[in-house]
Amino acid sequence: MKESLLLGAEAVALGAIDAGISGVYAYPGTPSTEITEYIQKSKDAKEKNIRSKWCSNEKTAYEAALGMSYAGKRSIVCMKHVGLNACADAFMNSAITGVHGGLVLVVADDPSQHSSQNEQDSRYYGKFALLPVLEPSTQQEAYECVHYGLDLSEKYELPCILRITTRLSHSRSVISNRKKREQNAFNPIYNPKKWITLPGFAKPMYRSLVAKQDALTSEAENSPFLKLIEGTGKKAVIACGLAYNYVMEIRQSYNLDFAVLKISQYPLPNKQIAEFLNKYDDILIAEEGYPIVEEYLRGFLNNPKIKGKLDGALNRTGELNPDVMALALGVEPIKTAETPDFMVNRPPALCKGCSHRDTFEALNNALSQYTERHVFGDIGCYTLGALKPFESLATTVDMGASITMAKGAADAGLHPSVAVIGDSTFTHSGMPGLLDAVNEKSKMTVIISDNSTTAMTGGQDSAGTSKIHLICKGLGVEEEHIRVIVPLKANLEKNIAILKEEFEYNGVSVILAQRECVQTAIRNKKKQKKA
Repeated sequence: MKESLLLGAEAVALGAIDAGISGVYAYPGTPSTEITEYIQKSKDAKEKNIRSKWCSNEKTAYEAALGMSYAGKRSIVCMKHVGLNACADAFMNSAITGVHGGLVLVVADDPSQHSSQNEQDSRYYGKFALLPVLEPSTQQEAYECVHYGLDLSEKYELPCILRITTRLSHSRSVISNRKKREQNAFNPIYNPKKWITLPGFAKPMYRSLVAKQDALTSEAENSPFLKLIEGTGKKAVIACGLAYNYVMEIRQSYNLDFAVLKISQYPLPNKQIAEFLNKYDDILIAEEGYPIVEEYLRGFLNNPKIKGKLDGALNRTGELNPDVMALALGVEPIKTAETPDFMVNRPPALCKGCSHRDTFEALNNALSQYTERHVFGDIGCYTLGALKPFESLATTVDMGASITMAKGAADAGLHPSVAVIGDSTFTHSGMPGLLDAVNEKSKMTVIISDNSTTAMTGGQDSAGTSKIHLICKGLGVEEEHIRVIVPLKANLEKNIAILKEEFEYNGVSVILAQRECVQTAIRNKKKQKKA
């Protein structure tokens, strides 16, 4: 056995390497990014020829992992919670087709929205798709869950979800390795009735999926991650995943003796839960995210012995923590020093020297002559253009929505209708919207802020680097209305003039604002010096 100090995300990555994966497929998204990065940097992964390059988006990642599974090999696919929305079509249908080689979907949820648009809980997707879900409480369990999940996947020929959260993904612990497993042999099996979702084939496959639910419940009831801690009295806690740590911290810190049932696998272990409910009269449900287990246990009659997020015993939004857990368990949290009045929050800001700064300055100047100044934004560093000092953006909804929302607003009569999108987000999900705009000759301007990287998540490779101009031309944008600007102070007046010209074009125009990310440029210079 070897011990390593790792982030939770890195523990997942190491577990996947040791469990014999042949590929990891992912699009960078906090708090999941470090999983793929660890595998990319791993000497062991390189020696085993584990495929680890970034994909264009989560849907292409999931489908590629499914293809590796079809060929008999093991794989993991990694994303943040909103990325699961992007690949939901492939994900839901893979529950019907099932898998061949083991496939674990690692989803990193972000309670408190540290770097996300929402707080959605991916456990609902597991229930929706009728697939098993693992929810580790510790970094060691995260490591073990990958091995267990891949085995479970192959046993039932189903994808398995591994749900982690920001706090687990981005905190460190000592991890003990288990014996490494060899990769699966290449073994594709031709079986159209398994892999083709024509209704005639899909109906029996769905019946097969439903028939597996009792066995999956039995697996949860015998899960190595299920734990019962006995206690005295009539108060008790059912703790799911990460919340178990907060519960145990309060139990130990205040020398309390309530019983705890730890749950880390779904479908829920009904037998153990039923016995627990019968034994105790006052039960707190502690779960990070939505009150999924609580809703299930309250039932239609609103079981009075159940307490949790729905009655205010725990906070419905944001993360759990030891203080709120202490109050829910009837003890006063230990007071800590208050933040001094002179300490103020510092809002996030674009880096000094960032190309987005010069792009927004030019954009604001070009729009100053118009009454309507609505700019549709997207997901990336440039989302900060919504804040001071620029306040350029009116919307940011989801990946790729800038172009399609600008198109809809143009259809409604908005002029100028302007979209701002980054190069990585454009190749992630912006291209179909641009094709719609071209097909309808929509009067709109798309600014692609191209800094040659996926900057917001740390500078990963961008799928469209050096190809954006050709992609836009291939989608049908007229060559003379694909304009290139270099966002620099020295070019401000020239860039403003180009923007004004394209705002008045009666069709689709694309402006490529091209300058390398300042952070990527710094890193590249350091690499060149070392070389």
